[in-house]
Amino acid sequence: KKRSKSKRQSITICSTCPTFGQLPIMAATSHHALSVDVQHVNMFADPPAPSKGNIKTRTLSSIIDIEIPDFLSLPGCEHNMDYDAMRDEVLARGEGKIVENDTMLVDTGKFTGRCPKDRYIVDAGDAHDNVGWGSINLPIQKSTFDKIFLLHCERLKSLDKVYVFDGFVGASRNSRRAVRVVTELAWHHHFCTNMFVRPTEEELETFTPDLTIVNSRAKFEQWQEEGLRSETCVALDANRGLQVVTGTEYSGEMKKGAFSLMNYLLPLEGIMSMHCSATVGPAGDTAIFFGLSGTGKTTLSADTTRYLIGDDEHGWNDDGVFNLEGGCYAKMVDLNPEKEPLIHAAICRDAILENVIVDGDGNCDYKDISKTENTRGSYPMWHIPNHLPEGQAGHPKNVLFLAADAYGVLPPVSKLTKEQALFHLVSGYTAKVAGTEMGVTEPTATFSICFGGAFMPLPAKKYAELFEKKISDHNVNVFLVNTGWTGGAYGVGKRMDINATRAIVAAILEGNIADEDLQEPDPYFQLRAPKQLSGVPASILNPRDAWADKEAFDVQASKLRDMYVDNWTKFSADPFMEKLGNHGPGGTALIL
Repeated sequence: KKRSKSKRQSITICSTCPTFGQLPIMAATSHHALSVDVQHVNMFADPPAPSKGNIKTRTLSSIIDIEIPDFLSLPGCEHNMDYDAMRDEVLARGEGKIVENDTMLVDTGKFTGRCPKDRYIVDAGDAHDNVGWGSINLPIQKSTFDKIFLLHCERLKSLDKVYVFDGFVGASRNSRRAVRVVTELAWHHHFCTNMFVRPTEEELETFTPDLTIVNSRAKFEQWQEEGLRSETCVALDANRGLQVVTGTEYSGEMKKGAFSLMNYLLPLEGIMSMHCSATVGPAGDTAIFFGLSGTGKTTLSADTTRYLIGDDEHGWNDDGVFNLEGGCYAKMVDLNPEKEPLIHAAICRDAILENVIVDGDGNCDYKDISKTENTRGSYPMWHIPNHLPEGQAGHPKNVLFLAADAYGVLPPVSKLTKEQALFHLVSGYTAKVAGTEMGVTEPTATFSICFGGAFMPLPAKKYAELFEKKISDHNVNVFLVNTGWTGGAYGVGKRMDINATRAIVAAILEGNIADEDLQEPDPYFQLRAPKQLSGVPASILNPRDAWADKEAFDVQASKLRDMYVDNWTKFSADPFMEKLGNHGPGGTALIL
């Protein structure tokens, strides 16, 4: 079989820093500030070898009461192909084409994003009591799931070629899970190779999956009889460690399926799972950035003075923070080499572009959203020159919640109390700016549990309690950072200056925002902003002062406060959660 090679990566960043990217993080404490020249990066170097050692993994059930084929014994099975072989396979099958920078371009077909309304979890076994059922976590009967799973298996067994990727979810050997992804499409195999943690040859010899994902073009014709919403079905059986991806070729469903399983399993073991990016400085200070799409999570973590642990999904165990992934899955819309040089340089050979529009010469137009606004690029972590090869670092010193407030009423930065941190983690607020469709111009508030509610199977309280323990045990500072609007709502005010936001992040990471330097809590949100901050105009630190029309500010602030309060009503039946509500907008816990 054509398997990935495990050679040590050789990276040269610049003439003054030839060893950057290979230093153990604690050995970097005396190293100079990281300076990355992306033009000097050898992007075509062989990938770094994963650390060796015995596999630590657990099966989810001692009884798998469904027949899973031995996919590796199928005559047409390709197992953990190397990058050159995958490239040739995708091109030979007509699944993709080569565009600028020698990058593979594919089309995901009908669906260019996830299908959240067709996402299900099997309602059986322990999951019946553990899952927070509702409009996001939809139940599916075990019998229905089994029919779909077996349908995929039969189709995959009938194919001339089938692709099996074996790897891991999680860089931590103590907390990771083994994942097997069986696909009909070769480019899906390439995607999984980019996105999951790649195993060594030694680990493959004794590999046993904790999660098996099957993804083929099988069609489930009985979806109406089985009570499903459509013929598309992305379903997870958390008890048996099985997932089906049906009726969609959008690759993100495989990645998010594995993430959802980790968000189910890890908290039950006392390990925090998080939808966030994470970086670590030369002195070993870890920082976590929570945030929904459009809040600046990727941009602010792309910091050439720090190591990138990961850009999207992480765990937090007794050893510290670890990446759940082996690659990045970045949005490509409006990608600009001047604004995002690291990501732009990462789009080269072995990366995959999805749904990007190109001209006749293969040049990418990242501004063209005629196919979708959700154009994507996946690439292995080593395409980012300042990535942390180990994929894990120590406990965080600072946690940042990013919110793009389009109402323009939140301070640019607020230091949170422990109770406020739990409230804002569960609320997961940001605001989406509406387009011109149907004449709608008002911003729309979005509340998403843990800034990733679509992938959080457990009740919100479980994540809140675990987060409380983590930040208490490790004395973590938590901040709410508004990357949205100031001086007025969207359409009147202006977007927060990126330089001011970077100055805020720098002040947080350098420990320059102390409790004694904070203003009194504001009357709407109980938030405490700094009195002054280097690099940030004093006129915006108090958001009301930045508005010319103070009455208009009061109207907008009251409006957002009421939306926070209304969103919290679904949690307030629980005494623990009700108490947290008094520390949020509309509460009185901090107002004297």
